[in-house]
Amino acid sequence: MERKRNFVVLIAWIILCYGAMWVGSHHPPGEWYARLIKPTFTPAGWIIGLVWFVLYTFMGIAAWRVWRQGGFTGARRALALFLVQLALNAAWTYIFFGLQSPGLALAEIMLLWGFILLTLMAFWKVDLVAGGLMLPYWLWVSFAAFLNFSIWRLNI
Repeated sequence: MERKRNFVVLIAWIILCYGAMWVGSHHPPGEWYARLIKPTFTPAGWIIGLVWFVLYTFMGIAAWRVWRQGGFTGARRALALFLVQLALNAAWTYIFFGLQSPGLALAEIMLLWGFILLTLMAFWKVDLVAGGLMLPYWLWVSFAAFLNFSIWRLNI
């Protein structure tokens, strides 16, 4: 019974993370983004989508591993940080593409970057593997922040 419960909770964490991806899918790049000047290192859209799918999966597994160690009570701070960064993650797409505001999105992604780092460190204290699963996400958002900065600078 415990294995089944653990599996159901794992799937729930992954679905929660995919929920952030679903929110982002409601604000696709569109014509506005196509007209922006972008640096040469801007990845193709399909690469971005694939990377995010993998990262959201890793994030869900990481949150589940932390939850498994102590539930919401035992890992309150780590899981609260996780939920904050997930909300910030979902908000970035709306700000950048929905509001068409690279400058505001840049400020938001820096806040997201910091919350991911705090989450990664909190996860690392609870479960080394969970912290490790958050590292590619933090590195990707580091790259995304630099890309966001570059697009903002090229278009002001």
